[in-house]
Amino acid sequence: MLKRLRSVVFWAHLIIGVSAAAIVLVMALTGVLLTYQRQIQAWADTRGLDGAAPSTSATQLPPDTLLAKVESAGSGRVTGLRWRRDPAAPAEVLYGRETTVFVNAYTGAVLGDGSERTRAFFRSVTDWHRWLALSGDDRARGRAITGVANLAFLFIVLAGFILWWPRNLTRRSLRSVVMFRRGLSGKARDFNWHNVIGIWSFLPLVIIVVSGAVISYAWAGGILERLTAEDGSARTAVAAPVAPDAAAGLLLAGDTADTSLLVEVARAQMPAWRSVTMHLPSRSGRVRFTLDGGTGGQPQYQAELSLSPTTGEVLDWQPFSSGSRPQRVRSILRFAHTGEALGLVGQTIAGAASAGAVLLVWTGIALALRRLRSWLRRRHSRDSPGPAAADRASRRTP
Repeated sequence: MLKRLRSVVFWAHLIIGVSAAAIVLVMALTGVLLTYQRQIQAWADTRGLDGAAPSTSATQLPPDTLLAKVESAGSGRVTGLRWRRDPAAPAEVLYGRETTVFVNAYTGAVLGDGSERTRAFFRSVTDWHRWLALSGDDRARGRAITGVANLAFLFIVLAGFILWWPRNLTRRSLRSVVMFRRGLSGKARDFNWHNVIGIWSFLPLVIIVVSGAVISYAWAGGILERLTAEDGSARTAVAAPVAPDAAAGLLLAGDTADTSLLVEVARAQMPAWRSVTMHLPSRSGRVRFTLDGGTGGQPQYQAELSLSPTTGEVLDWQPFSSGSRPQRVRSILRFAHTGEALGLVGQTIAGAASAGAVLLVWTGIALALRRLRSWLRRRHSRDSPGPAAADRASRRTP
């Protein structure tokens, strides 16, 4: 029974793997290219830009003054201002998600709008990764194809683990599937690589593929919601670390607080902040901030803050811990897909797993083609008469 079940798993693994190979290969290759997107884009955008203070006594300009100086630098409506922890880093004026203008936070001098070539490259790679570079109404079809391929790859990885794991667990058999062997070539080499890469990539690939399914499908998100549900799962307010009286002490008298002091109040909420984003325009009588103490892709180190524009009082403070368990898990899975939830180490692991997926496709197809050629040779030998039979037939011919 177990042998028959293993045979069924093998043929399902083979057929589904060959059918989804091309799409999985595209997604894996683009995943490798996107491994360090955040770091590469930041380096390309700020390379050669001077955001340092002109003198040791210089202070950063208030947000209103900064915006007035760069009003004509970008097209469209300003949606935010971002400051980095590094005092020499340029401030960022955000125009939606696509456009960023870098300015000197001390002088207001416009330094540039980053590397559009790098941004366009990553946009193109992302389009291939998400919907096979299809555009317009065809994007839904591309997303459906990559979504199905992602689910197929999940089955391939799970079934592969069953097939890769040795039937008789001994030290020798275990070494053959967890260590590369030298001196192999052809089928033996591909088989060894397929097993070793599959075993070592198993857990990262499961996380990447499962998180991709949650991103792609509402029903997968619903399953996650049910699995992680808890009593009182709605968001609850968490007390801000800075008391309203202390915040108010930072503000100037008047009908409207100085926006630069509002920024100081926001920074005080998270002493270990690495970036602070002020969202514009202010809505519902409050000024909103996003505080980030991580690398930008670590939601566990992020928080949302709303301040009163007149007193600086904390109206709403929502760190990561204030969300419900399903919200927290979904946020982590979103960035577990790219590995960013664990920072640079996680990105490296995700990139290595994606590269492993490329090799799994290559070795899997190579093994399937060898199996097909062997089957064709056997069939040909059955259908064709052997030399002895042909000789006997020729002797009987008058």
